[in-house]
Amino acid sequence: MVALALGVFVFSTQDAIIKSISGDYAVTQAIVIRSIVSLPILAAMVHAESGLRSLVSANFWPLAVRGLILLTSYTAYYMAFPALPLAEAIALFFVAPIFVTLLAGPLLGENVSFRSWFAVAIGFVGVLFIVRPGSALFEPAALLSLFSAAAYALAMIFARKLGVSEPATVMAFYQNGAYLLGAIVIAAVCAALGLTKLGHPSLDFLVRPWVTPTAKDFLLMAACGVIAAIAMSLLTQAYRLAEANLVTVFEYTGMIWAPLWGFLFFGEIPRWTTLIGMLLIVVAGLYSLTGAAAAKPGIVAEKA
Repeated sequence: MVALALGVFVFSTQDAIIKSISGDYAVTQAIVIRSIVSLPILAAMVHAESGLRSLVSANFWPLAVRGLILLTSYTAYYMAFPALPLAEAIALFFVAPIFVTLLAGPLLGENVSFRSWFAVAIGFVGVLFIVRPGSALFEPAALLSLFSAAAYALAMIFARKLGVSEPATVMAFYQNGAYLLGAIVIAAVCAALGLTKLGHPSLDFLVRPWVTPTAKDFLLMAACGVIAAIAMSLLTQAYRLAEANLVTVFEYTGMIWAPLWGFLFFGEIPRWTTLIGMLLIVVAGLYSLTGAAAAKPGIVAEKA
């Protein structure tokens, strides 16, 4: 549990960095720089945990598919940043634990109770407060955060299944490889199609041509590689060791950092509707997840 809370904190600093460069660079460029820096760090972690031979896995394709799902998730997540306040983009992503709880039933055979479905309804109301569909304030980029949350939940279910036989560092290494190769392919396709600007901050962040970064911005993007290597291992380890519908409760510690970084670094003050929505999403997740924990006393203590 500590691993997941710490991983969420570490990743939250990366969110602030990515948002800070989202107006000048392509998201694919940031992902590639981050992934290159992460590569030797993760390789060293794999060597220390299980040896480099463990990278030759019988689960190559499931590991690769999980990595591509996470590439899709985090690309969509980052694309929301230039168009949304940081707190809103991250708050919407935090419906992911609710998705995990629901998917844990059909995909993992874990018990999903009626209260979990009720929690989904509460969480949905929270999403409506933040997204404000039908109002003049509605921003389509909010849908990117929601899509990202669903994809992330599916990837964490993969982690739970693969964790029976695969070390956390091996899964993180494959994940990083999918980020690196996938971002290069996306950038190459955009360049081949001549896509450079599509008129929306989120889409422009995806298709913008690569440019030589300043020394400061390069160091910021490179720092994301160190952050990602550490955080990916922490999060993957957490989902390997505890039931998916229990450990995700600690994902909500990220709600502490999102508005803080948004205020400190970007001068963003969350709207009252955003704060209510965030509260409802947290309540929904806790209601569902603590109910699952109560149904299985002691399981958290055994696996923490």
